[in-house]
Amino acid sequence: MTGAEVPFATTLIKGAAAGLAGGAVMTAVEKAEQALTGRPNSFVPGRTLAYLLGLPDRDSDSVARNIAMHFGTAALGGVLRGTMSAANLRGPTASFLHTWVRLAIDQTLENGTGIGAPPLTWPRKELVVDVGHKAVYAFATGAVADALIAPAPGSSVTRPWQRLRLSGHA
Repeated sequence: MTGAEVPFATTLIKGAAAGLAGGAVMTAVEKAEQALTGRPNSFVPGRTLAYLLGLPDRDSDSVARNIAMHFGTAALGGVLRGTMSAANLRGPTASFLHTWVRLAIDQTLENGTGIGAPPLTWPRKELVVDVGHKAVYAFATGAVADALIAPAPGSSVTRPWQRLRLSGHA
């Protein structure tokens, strides 16, 4: 193992932890929203996990499967957000971008297994709620990742003059 591998492994672990924290915040916000709106739980994540793992009774509604998939994808997305923090892609702009990555993770798995439906086919209200929850996840995950993970020495953080670039001149 070289010295360069240890920081990357640490980044992955801290990113996963940030993702789990973001998943917890998103879950709390979802439960509050459901209490206010009366919206029922979706069991699509749990069914997707059952399909991916080849579990029996794939169409059953399982809270345990939902939680496992919810936090598994949260940790996976956190690994990417942690890597973004290390690459000096930080702050609200990075978290905004990560919102769409988090949505893409879910939708790729759910639609790839045939369990879900593409977001553009959903009722607009459901789409707004889901994207809102993914934004909560992304911004919470980003705040934790940015706090835990410093920009890597070889990242753009070492080139502060890049902020002075003229438009159209990469």
